[in-house]
Amino acid sequence: MAQVFRVERNKNFTVMSNHHFKNKDLSLKAKGLLSLMLSLPEDWNYNMQGLASLSRDGIDSVRSALKELEYYGYVERNKVRNEYGLFTDTEYIIREIPIGQENE
Repeated sequence: MAQVFRVERNKNFTVMSNHHFKNKDLSLKAKGLLSLMLSLPEDWNYNMQGLASLSRDGIDSVRSALKELEYYGYVERNKVRNEYGLFTDTEYIIREIPIGQENE
């Protein structure tokens, strides 16, 4: 007999693509971090400290998961320069499905 699981989703839930969950190349850590990032509001502080503050994992763990997500095309980080050419911030582009894999 098959087990049946039912989850009531009344409020405070996130809808996202299953693409990263089915990607066997991604570690569970990277899948979890991407899911967390997709659940956050767009104005969230996506720096290492901000992401690490949401779990017991440290900055090194978050950094390695981000590098993995970058490698597979789920996250893109771009340095932002001010009018003087100095790096002031990092822009994060977070994708549910990497570019070029939309039809997979």
